[in-house]
Amino acid sequence: MGAHYFVQALFAVAGILSLLASVFNWNWFFTAQNAQFIVRNVGRKRARLFYGLVGLIMLGMAFYFFFHTNPH
Repeated sequence: MGAHYFVQALFAVAGILSLLASVFNWNWFFTAQNAQFIVRNVGRKRARLFYGLVGLIMLGMAFYFFFHTNPH
């Protein structure tokens, strides 16, 4: 497995997780220590929007890497 496939998969999984957590308002995601900084500063609703946007960006990067990397 090439390194570029690993990066693509990493971006895709992180993006899907972030987007799904945002859409379904997963409590375990937004109460995690790493997400608490954003939640405390902007509130839960805006944190959901932020993580939804981050998820879309990560998925976009995964598609970009998939279509614009040379597998040689």
